[in-house]
Amino acid sequence: MDFSVLRNLISRYCAGEEYWVDSRTVYIGHKEPPLGADAYIPQRYPDNRIVSSKYTLWNFIPKNLFEQFRRIANFYFLLIFLVQLIIDTPTSPVTSGLPLFFVITVTAIKQGYEDWLRHKADCSINECPVDVVKEGTVVRTQSHKLRVGDVVMAREDETFPCDLILLSSSRDDGTCYVTTTSLDGESSHKTYYAVPDTMVFKTEQEVDSLHATIECEQPQPDLYKFVGRINIYKESEDPIARPLGAENLLLRGATLKNTEHIYAVAIYTGMDTKVTLNYQSKSQKRSTVEKSMNAFLIVYLCILISKAVINTVLKYAWQWSADHDQPWYNHRTEIHRERHVVIRAFTDFLAFMVLFNYIIPVSMYVTVEMQKFLGSYFIVWDKDMYDDELGEGAQVNTSDLNEELGQVEYVFTDKTGTLTENNMEFIECCVDGLVYIPHAICNGQILSAASSIDMIDSSPGGDHRVRQRVCLSVCLSVCLSVCLSVRVKEEVCASGACGQHQWTASRGIHQGKPTSFYISSSPDEVALVEGMKRLGYTYLRLKDRHMEILNKEDEIERFELLHVLNFDSVRRRMSVIVKSSAGEYLLFCKGADSSIFPRVVSGKVGQVRARVEQNALEGLRTLCVAYRSLSLAEYEEACHQLSDAKLALQDREQRLAQAYDLIERDFTLLGATAVEDRLQEKAADTIESLHKAGMKVWVLTGDKMETAAATCYASKLFRRSTQILELTKKRTEEQNLHDVLFDLSRTVLRQRSLSRLSVDCQDYGLIIDGATLSAVLKPSPESSGSGNYREIFLEICRNCSAVLCCRMAPLQKAQIVKLIKASKEHPITLAIGDGANDVSMILEAHVGIGIMGKEGRQAARNSDYAIPKFKHLKKMLLVHGHIYYIRIAELVQYFFYKNVCFIFPQFLYQFFCGFSQQPLYDTAYLTLYNISFTSLPILLYSLIEKHISIETLKSDPTLYRDVAKNSLLRWPVFLYWTCLGLFDACIFFFGAYFLFDNTTFTSNGQMFGNWTFGTLVFTVLVFTVTLKLALDTHHWTWINHFVIWGSLLFYVIFSLLWGGIIWPFLNYQRMYYVFMQMLSSGPAWLSIILLIMVSLLPDVVQKVLCRTLWPTATHLAQCSHPGLSPSRALTIQGSHHPGLSPFRALTIQGSHHPGLSPSRALTIQGSHHPGLSPSRALTIQGSHHPGLSPSRALTIQGSHHPGLSPFRALTIQGSHHPGLSPSRASISNNSTQLPDNTIIHTAIYSGENKYLIHCRFCRFSYLQSM
Repeated sequence: MDFSVLRNLISRYCAGEEYWVDSRTVYIGHKEPPLGADAYIPQRYPDNRIVSSKYTLWNFIPKNLFEQFRRIANFYFLLIFLVQLIIDTPTSPVTSGLPLFFVITVTAIKQGYEDWLRHKADCSINECPVDVVKEGTVVRTQSHKLRVGDVVMAREDETFPCDLILLSSSRDDGTCYVTTTSLDGESSHKTYYAVPDTMVFKTEQEVDSLHATIECEQPQPDLYKFVGRINIYKESEDPIARPLGAENLLLRGATLKNTEHIYAVAIYTGMDTKVTLNYQSKSQKRSTVEKSMNAFLIVYLCILISKAVINTVLKYAWQWSADHDQPWYNHRTEIHRERHVVIRAFTDFLAFMVLFNYIIPVSMYVTVEMQKFLGSYFIVWDKDMYDDELGEGAQVNTSDLNEELGQVEYVFTDKTGTLTENNMEFIECCVDGLVYIPHAICNGQILSAASSIDMIDSSPGGDHRVRQRVCLSVCLSVCLSVCLSVRVKEEVCASGACGQHQWTASRGIHQGKPTSFYISSSPDEVALVEGMKRLGYTYLRLKDRHMEILNKEDEIERFELLHVLNFDSVRRRMSVIVKSSAGEYLLFCKGADSSIFPRVVSGKVGQVRARVEQNALEGLRTLCVAYRSLSLAEYEEACHQLSDAKLALQDREQRLAQAYDLIERDFTLLGATAVEDRLQEKAADTIESLHKAGMKVWVLTGDKMETAAATCYASKLFRRSTQILELTKKRTEEQNLHDVLFDLSRTVLRQRSLSRLSVDCQDYGLIIDGATLSAVLKPSPESSGSGNYREIFLEICRNCSAVLCCRMAPLQKAQIVKLIKASKEHPITLAIGDGANDVSMILEAHVGIGIMGKEGRQAARNSDYAIPKFKHLKKMLLVHGHIYYIRIAELVQYFFYKNVCFIFPQFLYQFFCGFSQQPLYDTAYLTLYNISFTSLPILLYSLIEKHISIETLKSDPTLYRDVAKNSLLRWPVFLYWTCLGLFDACIFFFGAYFLFDNTTFTSNGQMFGNWTFGTLVFTVLVFTVTLKLALDTHHWTWINHFVIWGSLLFYVIFSLLWGGIIWPFLNYQRMYYVFMQMLSSGPAWLSIILLIMVSLLPDVVQKVLCRTLWPTATHLAQCSHPGLSPSRALTIQGSHHPGLSPFRALTIQGSHHPGLSPSRALTIQGSHHPGLSPSRALTIQGSHHPGLSPSRALTIQGSHHPGLSPFRALTIQGSHHPGLSPSRASISNNSTQLPDNTIIHTAIYSGENKYLIHCRFCRFSYLQSM
């Protein structure tokens, strides 16, 4: 438990529950309040010491051991070790204790080193120098000595040591600029404010004279929420109360920028700071492979217990005879005779458990952890996932889920900043029904902003022009008013060129004049301000609560900023109250169309709404703006409501929401703006590859449906042939939700039944909005009531290739992911996003990936993996995920296999030694088998094995399907490996037994003993399991050769040294000269070679049969070499499969090589089968590829068969396609592309500058002028 939490609980208990409050009072400078004020109650708060380490010097050993033995495997081997110490067992306690000690020691060293690094980091932070104001002077102290109430002086570029409330700054307006890169990754400059009553204190003496207290909430982890108020005491005056919010709170870890110095009071210190409260550990995610390992472990534990029970029963059945019970050479002791039979049976059972316990691979867990830890560096080192723009590559925040990247079935992605660049460009604004474009194109000429075109309602008239200018000016004022996070930095630009800062930079108005650079935490706001500047209205600055705007006539317009109604995701709008130079009070509001239109009472709503919908269909981000004129009475009433809500310490957010709702009404609609967020590079290619790999991609976004749908079409999530199913609020208002769901369900189920009969099936895409989703997920009062729509909704989604969820709140994103996770298939989910609103779904999914985007680094910090761009997801899944899963699946199966091979001969040996618990192998071999002899080859295999080249995995996404759904760790595969281990173990034991039945004497007449027999079996075992791994290796390097052959050589050298030297520390040496004696026998050499070959034979036969009779896509990809063309591969396929018809071979080729176009496959087929006529080939092609249009096939046929005249080709086409009209067939000879980038299928010139077009998407013909 955290010590600060423990202290708080103790303090709360000692003080009594009735004295515990949800707020704290901070005395600035530790000064008591004046007489007559609230009573002075000194409170104890934690110091500013940061403790992120887990252990101390005193508790490391017990705490670390406790955590390690919580793992079932470690605890099991501890019990085995204790049993060996307590009772007389056939093996030495060293055989279990040494591997366990090795595992515990390696893990403890790793965790201790990591904690030592945390201690060093804590010390460097806690000992940082801090300036504190005491008695009118600045005193330097260490960070950990800070206390709540201390007044801190921070200088430019310094990091705040704790959470502070800003009192004053060196700037005249009492503001300061701060970057929060270390908190959320945002490098933008954020503005924070001091209350007007304290901003006048500029020196240390003046700050020290401040007499005030702060009442605020207790510490809580939300970085963007703070509720408090400051009470300022003055002589002979009542205390002044001012509200405090998040705009006054400076968080620990943030950095002061562009401000000389500030004075602030410590409000939360040490482990109470907000950033420290966010250090809470995430929920542990377990991979599918880990779950399979645990299931296999339980099976092997049952096998172990069964072996022990069988041997115990057979032992007492054997001893039922008096001759077997007490042979002449082994009489029982008196103590053994007097012991009860039940106790003796239980003791024997434990002894057999100890003898067979090596079937449980204790070293597997260490090997898996090392493989995951070391393997994660290959992702970090991947140069293809490095982004030059960001200067960063992929990051691995947790290495426990590497193999889970190869099992993803559902991908949930954000839109803005993930699929798109989040780089906004202003496109147009619609003001009072008039549309303005910054740079319009007219007759091929680009017109400047000053000559903007009136595209709508361009009726002449002087009044109209005046109204146009006034409306545009007001619209500009609104856009600037709500963009309060925009900061202006002026620089002299002699040439008129502009610089670049953050995402965008403004253009100079005139050469030689100051050029303003707009900086904001939101790229939307920068795009709006810059777009208005290009239209002739320039935002200059915010000075002394006055906004200055430069219009086209170079006149400066000023607005006094009075109140800010901050944006929140529930209202989806933001407002400001300003006072114009004419003294008029105005309320300006900016927000989503769904939140603005219902509150509008006047304006050209129809024209603006139509323009917003049109822009949304084009994929643009739209924003509506409106205003309201306030009378003096209305303004005073609004001030009163806002003041009361802001001063409240309890339920401040709810009271503010109520006040905002009363103020934001009766708007006059001004217009709307449109900005473009371009699609990221290769985003469409990535989504298409994920679809081919068998993954379903869902887009979860807060944007409106039309904008998100346009992005989905552009990113190829939806295709032109996709039939869109809508489950939106608009449709549920027209029709009952129950009826809509059942209609959609009948549609997709009917199509699914038809798809079983026909190859050509309809592709469906679903669009659902947040409001309808809430209704669908709403729990039903009755378990079987009509309101329980979850299963129906899931059934619809399962039959859709893609789903778009729009107008989604962050919590709803997580609910969607949780809903899919909990479905009956239990699919593996992946969530990817770039913003703070994506963190919830990233934490909920099996695998969370954060984009290092422009909305901060919250998503990257809370994710399991972080990548620079969305395009890198393709290689992350199709290459790294695929390879990691193959590697670790082989590692797990191989460990169980080699342990079965190791321990089953020991089980068989008991039938030949009277169940006396005699071990077959020497103690050294028992101890080092899993630690030294066989561990390093499989570890290296799991790190560098590549069964298919990286280029093939990237070019053929369908290979991902071969490893999906945990295919390599399913029960049939597990049983195959187990049976293979049992077979090999029988070969080892009985082969050695029968081969040495008549050759028990060496050339000098000495007899082989039981240790020689066990050594022979162990030698065959080590060589077989190592060579088995060599057979499974596809990617050979010098490292593989060194480790595999080096491990075998190490075993031979160790055996020679272990049995060839008299070791002084051993009481007896039963293995002395045994290994050399075995090798001196010719039959031993023959036995080793024959048994190894026989043991490996079944695995070789299985591989040959599977690749020949039932080849998978992976097998075909392994057969084709990088320099081998697909046509050559098809020829090879035909030659190796004589019984496979050419047409079937072509179908296989097309299915296993989606990247190979049907036309290319047809050409290959025709070239390798000269006896096949072109018309026949075309007919075959049409029958096997219904999706290929006849005209396209004809074009392919004509282009690939130059000797075939077009008329002959047309005749062939017409004969085989009677329904094709000649005019329809005639358009198939030429292919082109329209100037507007509309991809078409074929076109033919028909005269009069017109073309007959055949569209490849909608599949109909039409005339178009070119």
